[in-house]
Amino acid sequence: MTAVQSRVSPDVLVKIFTTAAKIKMYDETYRATMRAGKIGGMYYSARGQEIIPSSFSAVLEPSDYVLTIYRGIHDQIAKGVPLNTLTAEFFGRATGSCKGKGGPMHVTDVASGLILTTGVVGSGLPIGVGVALSAKMRKSGQVAIVNFGDGASNIGAFHEALNMAALWELPVVFVCQNNQYAEYTKYSLGMSVDQISKRGAAYTMRSIHVDGNDPEAMYEAAKTAVDAARAGEGPTLIEAMTYRFYGHVMGDMMKYMPDDELEAARAADPVLKLRADLIAAGTLTDEQVTQIEAGLRTEIDEAFEYAMSSPLPDASDATTDVYAEGIAL
Repeated sequence: MTAVQSRVSPDVLVKIFTTAAKIKMYDETYRATMRAGKIGGMYYSARGQEIIPSSFSAVLEPSDYVLTIYRGIHDQIAKGVPLNTLTAEFFGRATGSCKGKGGPMHVTDVASGLILTTGVVGSGLPIGVGVALSAKMRKSGQVAIVNFGDGASNIGAFHEALNMAALWELPVVFVCQNNQYAEYTKYSLGMSVDQISKRGAAYTMRSIHVDGNDPEAMYEAAKTAVDAARAGEGPTLIEAMTYRFYGHVMGDMMKYMPDDELEAARAADPVLKLRADLIAAGTLTDEQVTQIEAGLRTEIDEAFEYAMSSPLPDASDATTDVYAEGIAL
């Protein structure tokens, strides 16, 4: 397996921080709005996992593809889905990226390259293979990033997808965001291997095991994998170790997560650590960080106001975008 050690430029670290702070603040706003009873529905917090997609966002081109799962708000924001249409989609509003029909489980924004959010565990893996195959056949130079959790690596689609991607040398990066819990099950209770990245060896696939909360290591892992895919050197499996600060779903009492383990993870908050590191290194001043966060606060507040004031879909929309037009059956 590939060892990862690097030092990245201050500009890249600032970019990663800005994206990660945006995700953190958005998540906090969403949970607060939900707790206040202003919105309902389901919400899957990705708090604690911000550094992983933020590092990829510093590497990817706008035309590259990202596929994610229902716990994918951080991936969606990092790929550049506009907050207005993203929030409206989460709220089920007609101005959402999918006209309010997808909701948080099925967000898509093709213009941003967010090609899929799936509500079925692991189903994005074979779809990502198809997306990468398309890019290779078109010789577009695009790369597909497939995000999934540690639990998804136990389903058959994981092995089928890795096998085909390696066989066809596809430009795809499989990113296992290992937050150490598959829904309500601790990693050690459901895995026969100590590292998911070791499974890549069965498919002769480049594999990287990395601290997903370390922005320097995560950036280098992302860059190594994306550069290889874009150069025609085939796929990479990345296992990015992280931790989710909240339960499987909003309202989860989290009784299965040891208090001391959770407290330690929150105390090592990767976004706050990066914030402090940038200030300590003199890369950013306190005032500059405050300005960045103030700008993000304005953007997020405007997005929530936009979504709350947007109309619900009309009943007639239930029959639109259901069947493709112009296809003879």
